[in-house]
Amino acid sequence: MSEDLTGKRLGHYKIDGVLGRGGMSVMYRATDVRLGRKVALKVMGEHITGDAEFRERFVDEARNTSAIDHANIVPLYDFGEVDGMLFIAMRLVDGSDLASLIKDGPISPKRTLELLSQISEALDMLHERGLVHLDLKPANVLVTSRESVHEHVYLADFGLTRRGATGHRTSSGDFLGSPTYAAPEHLRGEPVDGRTDQYALACMLFACLTGRPPFQGQVQEVIQGHLAAEPPPVTSLVVLPAGIDEVLRRGMAKKADHRFSNCQDLVSAARAALGQAAGDAPPQPRPVVPMPGPQPVQYPPSQPIPAQGYRPPYPQQPPRPLPPPSNDPVRLRPPMPAGSSSFATTSSSSSTKWIVLTLVGVALVLIVVVFIVMASSIGGSGSTDTSTTSETSSYNSNDLPTTVPTGD
Repeated sequence: MSEDLTGKRLGHYKIDGVLGRGGMSVMYRATDVRLGRKVALKVMGEHITGDAEFRERFVDEARNTSAIDHANIVPLYDFGEVDGMLFIAMRLVDGSDLASLIKDGPISPKRTLELLSQISEALDMLHERGLVHLDLKPANVLVTSRESVHEHVYLADFGLTRRGATGHRTSSGDFLGSPTYAAPEHLRGEPVDGRTDQYALACMLFACLTGRPPFQGQVQEVIQGHLAAEPPPVTSLVVLPAGIDEVLRRGMAKKADHRFSNCQDLVSAARAALGQAAGDAPPQPRPVVPMPGPQPVQYPPSQPIPAQGYRPPYPQQPPRPLPPPSNDPVRLRPPMPAGSSSFATTSSSSSTKWIVLTLVGVALVLIVVVFIVMASSIGGSGSTDTSTTSETSSYNSNDLPTTVPTGD
């Protein structure tokens, strides 16, 4: 509906302002001029009021809602049609809705369980009467702290239908409602019952703990997620006990027979799974772990990179502890010189020294022998020459002439 009714009159209701807008209706803050009280006035869109089937269902649901008396269900004051527009007048709750509480992130598990526990009680009461809410979502859960010490929850904006009826659709086949929290059987237009609301409640539990609905994206992507995909594990998004994933898988099972027997059982299972984690602090986001990739080999800076790859050194072993002191004498081994070992290795060096000395001695002996031989040969030749000389040079001094001729 494009027209804003703020400042106008609708029957005996004066429109004061817009509280919120949806796909099928607009919620106004209004004043009942007859009684002088503030009300929340829901005016249906013109594009669906022309559907005869919807108009019949609207009247039936309004009558069913007005007959409900529960502390967690918004009282319905009036409904009717004015100038071709269908409206429902209900109690104006001074507070906010659950959608506003989780738009900036998850709320604490403790607060989640307290709020959803009240919702589950109201839903189970409706189901016992053969009714199905069929439009359960955070925007339709009103939260106020002005009426009691603790936060009080009101379930509002019913799309009530009888159990066993098919999901909300117009005569042209258009889906009526928000697919973000809709069960598969609701989206397919199949018969619905209390387990259909339980599926939506499980989706709301997911949203409260993570700050986002289980399936995101375009409308068709969200619908396909509900029909065929498994919801992502809560523990992959926030730090919570792993047991909560199984609770949500069961609450959001594709087949209604696989879900819990009622909504309060779902909340009780969630409370047991969260355990000590159901505190006052919101869940912390799960840190993103980078995918491991090939890591370069780190070589010591002082060691060159070998051609065949690097083998890291063995880890250094810690020193062995010394034995405890005692009164027995301790025999100490004198320190060994560097490069020595516990094995006898000096014999090889000693034998080498003896070989060198032997070779030197043999060489000296050979030199002496050669010298003697040479000396002997030289001595023999010297005696012969002496005898010859003596024979040739022997003379008589008397044979020498006494005068020297003058040449005359």
